[in-house]
Amino acid sequence: MNETLSPILELQQQRLLLQMEYDEEKKAFQEHTKTIGMLRRVSRGDAWMPLRLGKSYYNSLNQLCVEVYRNTEDDTDHNFEFGKPVQFFVQREKDMHFFSTPGTVSYVDGDRMVVAVPDKFPVADLQVSDGQLGVQLFFDETSYRLMFEALERTMRAKGRLGYLRDLFYTRQKAETFSFPDMGFPYLNATQEHAVNEVLRAKDVAIVHGPPGTGKTTTLVEAIYETLRRESQVLVCAQSNMAVDWISEKLVDRGLNVLRIGNPTRVDDKMLSFTYERRFEAHPDYPQLWAIRKAIRELRTQRKRSDNWHQKMDRLKSRATEIEIRINAELFGEARVIACTLVGSANRLLDGMKFGTLFIDEAAQALEAACWIPIRRAGRVVFAGDHCQLPPTVKCYEALKGGLGRTLMERIANLKPEVVTLLRIQYRMHEDIMRFSSDWFYHNQMVSAPEVKHRSILDLDLPMTWIDTSQYEGKEEFVGESFGRVNKTEAELTLLSLQAYFEMIGKERVLEERLDVGVISPYRAQVQYLRQLVRKREFFKPFRHLISINTVDGFQGQERDIIIISLVRSNDEGQIGFLRDLRRMNVAITRARMKLIILGDRHTMTKHPFYRKLWDYIAALR
Repeated sequence: MNETLSPILELQQQRLLLQMEYDEEKKAFQEHTKTIGMLRRVSRGDAWMPLRLGKSYYNSLNQLCVEVYRNTEDDTDHNFEFGKPVQFFVQREKDMHFFSTPGTVSYVDGDRMVVAVPDKFPVADLQVSDGQLGVQLFFDETSYRLMFEALERTMRAKGRLGYLRDLFYTRQKAETFSFPDMGFPYLNATQEHAVNEVLRAKDVAIVHGPPGTGKTTTLVEAIYETLRRESQVLVCAQSNMAVDWISEKLVDRGLNVLRIGNPTRVDDKMLSFTYERRFEAHPDYPQLWAIRKAIRELRTQRKRSDNWHQKMDRLKSRATEIEIRINAELFGEARVIACTLVGSANRLLDGMKFGTLFIDEAAQALEAACWIPIRRAGRVVFAGDHCQLPPTVKCYEALKGGLGRTLMERIANLKPEVVTLLRIQYRMHEDIMRFSSDWFYHNQMVSAPEVKHRSILDLDLPMTWIDTSQYEGKEEFVGESFGRVNKTEAELTLLSLQAYFEMIGKERVLEERLDVGVISPYRAQVQYLRQLVRKREFFKPFRHLISINTVDGFQGQERDIIIISLVRSNDEGQIGFLRDLRRMNVAITRARMKLIILGDRHTMTKHPFYRKLWDYIAALR
């Protein structure tokens, strides 16, 4: 009896934890808005101010849009991206005026952003003369509402969704087809096995891809092969960036992809497979645009004639008819529909069902978010790595209760037989890989022969840890709760990079375009390091080769040289969220040939993971 009850209890528990996260995030947002000055919000990347107003227009989806530009001298990283809710405001000398109606980011590229606003939005009021116009991120009610709805629907579900729910939360065996292995000449043995397991799965399959193992290559092949048996699949991921990445690879493989929502990187290739661009390019679109324009003009007529309603109804039904026809063609031609997990609730997909749903980067998605698209699918393929970045959870109690545990992880624990581990990695020098493999992957990883001994300098150590405890630097806070910074360690980080560049030879660094990632878990340290690099004359010729970011900012990327500044330095051995070792796994495994870690040995090695890492690196000498 308990086995059949437990899925519902588990989902109720998820709903409870999600409610705690919602309350915490909403409260934090409201407090931040009240207490943090707008300049701080701008420096955190949560607001743009001052804004220059561009044009306002109706886009191809018939949404009223406002174009805005931020100050071009401002190169702060920002957190605006497609689909996020935003709020306009005017800052005057004595007060702040917030526009009560939020908008939604439709498109953002560099310093230009397009915001979709409701039809009745007072666009004229944005033309301010007596203050500064700005825009800030608004609390995201929509995503939470969709996750709560998905949990409720899953709890009530009968039919296929009910079956998958009961399967995913119990030890019930997942069903499979049986047929002999197919060969794929350009995949390695574990990738080939993973694709075959995906094709055999009737209910669920998991592709577990540790760093550098070609998870995307494998997933693209699995999708391609699935489309030999099915006419269309749904491909989702937690973030817009992950959706862009997989979409681009599928397009390169020759598949017709329809991307719902706008990409994070705005170039012609990425835009060419978006729904909006395809809709605009349809031969019937000019006719639709003319009808919509006529509807808008008719609405503004003060004097309404006797046949006004008839005219309006006729135009509206004609517009709807054309829209349905264009959509039927676009969705009929597409083999892959790609969107974020939340984006799968888009009205464009109403009533659509898919044989297979692929969820990429599934280890970064909250469980509730995965249930949004699962209702549309007969079976689910998860791909990701639960030993890398977890989902973002801000409420400590919810995290403790298990909100950070993903659906992929849950299924992997209950049904290890549906998991295929990709074991051959193509990124790192063997010694860099080995530590990660031992600690996170039960020593199952193998290096491809061509990367096993890759290095920049002969007889170079692939990993070094520079102990900063002998210097006078200690961690400190900058700004109220803005974050931790260790200025001495930041200086040492750049001196270490400079020394390494000098060993290689400046000409060779430029000639071979050796790229560098400077990583710090703390955003304040990242900002400080960026300032230092900008000021240093030495780094001027190399700036295009150096990127500085948080661990999250480097997810899915790799560099020839990685330098990590750990920041923490105190007598108590307090290391805060560096205890989440999955983050360190990501940081370490970005490096192809050289990894340099800077950290206070006495502070860090009080934790067993960092002690083991220190000993491991020392033994390489």
